[in-house]
Amino acid sequence: MSINAMSTDYVQQLKEDFRLFLFAVWQFLNLPPPTDIQYDIAYHLQHGGKRIIIEAYRGGGKSWITSAFVCWLLLRNPQLRIMVVSASKERADSFSQFTKRLLGDMPILQHLKPTGLARDRMDVFDVAPAKNDHSPSVKSVGITGQLTGSRADIIIADDIEVLNNSATQDARDKLSELVKEFDAIIKPLDTSRIIYLGTPQTEMSIYNTLAERGYEVRIWPALYPNAEQEAAYVFNGRSRLAPLITKRVQENPELVGHTTDPKRFSDADLMERRVSYGKAGFSLQFMLDTALSDAEKYPLKLHDLIVTNVGREKAPSSFEWCNDPDKRCKELEALGLAGDYYYRPLWTSENFMPFTGRLLTIDPSGRGKDELAYNVTYFLNGYVFLTESEGLLEGYSEKNLKTLAETAKKHQVHKVLVESNFGDGMFTQLLKPWLNRIYPVSIEEVRQTAQKEQRIIDTLEPVLMQHRLVVDAKVIERDLEATQGRVFYSLFYQMGRITAERGALKHDDRLDALAMAVAYWASVMDADAKRIEQEVRAEALEKELADFIAWASGERDEPEWGVSGLAFGETGSWFN
Repeated sequence: MSINAMSTDYVQQLKEDFRLFLFAVWQFLNLPPPTDIQYDIAYHLQHGGKRIIIEAYRGGGKSWITSAFVCWLLLRNPQLRIMVVSASKERADSFSQFTKRLLGDMPILQHLKPTGLARDRMDVFDVAPAKNDHSPSVKSVGITGQLTGSRADIIIADDIEVLNNSATQDARDKLSELVKEFDAIIKPLDTSRIIYLGTPQTEMSIYNTLAERGYEVRIWPALYPNAEQEAAYVFNGRSRLAPLITKRVQENPELVGHTTDPKRFSDADLMERRVSYGKAGFSLQFMLDTALSDAEKYPLKLHDLIVTNVGREKAPSSFEWCNDPDKRCKELEALGLAGDYYYRPLWTSENFMPFTGRLLTIDPSGRGKDELAYNVTYFLNGYVFLTESEGLLEGYSEKNLKTLAETAKKHQVHKVLVESNFGDGMFTQLLKPWLNRIYPVSIEEVRQTAQKEQRIIDTLEPVLMQHRLVVDAKVIERDLEATQGRVFYSLFYQMGRITAERGALKHDDRLDALAMAVAYWASVMDADAKRIEQEVRAEALEKELADFIAWASGERDEPEWGVSGLAFGETGSWFN
């Protein structure tokens, strides 16, 4: 039945309510009626703002729904110019091909079918009633393709973020720049819209970045969230969770943890997918919860640090770590993931002791836009104290060499540690004369061979989890001040965002230098532990020998030796 054979009222109803049109499309495709969630997405597509982001669980049909939406828009106004953009051209072409098939096959749309007299390709075509225009009715392109030179009334960005273009900071920065081209493409009309569809890949997702630029985000997860999970969807005091989801949970709390769309996925099916994807993968792909998922992916947490004021000569002999909200350092801006903050210790020992070690660590790989990174750490009673962390541009300049020597003197360090991977020790030879002139101190080179990201994590994670890294609050303040407008250089930004993937960070110089320092102190701690173990064992053996002699000579009735087993050569009971 052509559109001419349909009743005017019926056609008008379809034009006025996209949900009715979606039902007609699903019926034509012999699909089950749209689900409540799909209808809700359809309603938001029609009535949402000029710039919106739709995040729905994987397999929810959001691309199909939006393809039908493009047809509906052209049914209402054949003069619209619509651009479809995806991570790859193949993906974008699939979207436009499905749209073109609907235009050619569905009776109510057949009057829009391209005639072949104008543009009529799968990736670029004009609908029949369209007037001549520089831009086609529908054009599909990959995000890295030919975006410039086009104009559009509607831009559909369908899954522009995928793992391949968002795994590293460089890739994320590139993607963030590419989507800015949309502002040059979109027509300056009140009716123009930019619509994103997608699933976030990381906590630093382009969708979160776009939200900061004024886009409205709406999220439909696969499971009804509990109160704690709901909080993860709140940004700047507003929830991004679809109101339909929130309303249903409020009306029936027993829904929590169950599927939001039982016609698409049963509870059992989602449970299987949770096992298959893993906690982090399921959180991203089905719960769209970036805060929760990246807590699994990013192992170094700022909240594991102990933040306090560190003196130059002495420090408490021990600290009690906590993450109590009352101890949160609200005056310090945290550059970690969502919900990751700095905390002061719950308790500190009243026993102050002099530091037993001081170290200046340098990562001299500063070239191009990289920094020459350095830090100063102190050591006491198994704790590493970070008292200074900086990054210098201009590489091996005399100004930088002088700064490093003066830093060594200021902190009265006992040793200077330099990474020697670059220049075969050249940097050390350049630094030595300055140290000899300003502050003579021993200098040692360290060569790194393991994969950098994994090495940094393997070094820092155990120390952080044991809460053995104490950071002077002034270091955090200085870090924030020095990296204004270039947050990628911040030590704590790097700490909160490193993953085991090669090239995960755009800049990691300061974090790498800190890992070098911690690795050095870890070796010292290991040596101290072995020395203490030997001293304790020797002391225990001397005591047992004395007990044995006293018993053998009749000075004692009952022998006490052998209680630890040391007199018989057993070693396990003391240190296992």
